[in-house]
Amino acid sequence: MAKEPVAECCGFLHLHEEAVHKVLSEMPPDETLYDLAELFKVFGDSTRIKILYALFEAELCVCDIAQLLGVSQTAISHQLRVLKNSKLVKFRRDGKTVFYSLADDHVRRIIGQGMEHVTE
Repeated sequence: MAKEPVAECCGFLHLHEEAVHKVLSEMPPDETLYDLAELFKVFGDSTRIKILYALFEAELCVCDIAQLLGVSQTAISHQLRVLKNSKLVKFRRDGKTVFYSLADDHVRRIIGQGMEHVTE
């Protein structure tokens, strides 16, 4: 539901009503924006970013990721749980081994575009 713009303006600012109404009509609901903010919080941890980047390159098990990152398997398992809950990684079983990979192409694009942005 669109919110009405605040009527008060500073003495030196001019309210561009058409632009404000356009933005308000396109603004997602607060709950959706909250969910988006929560998603981006997941990217705020360097260990999780390293895991995602590793999975960008290959499907890996917990042991592989722990060795690559020099972090305990327990810590990796915890971070993978966070990533799974955020629908950023998926897993498959092969016997007793569980392999993790990026959940879909959206995640691959987010990581790829993020890397492109920071290396410009």
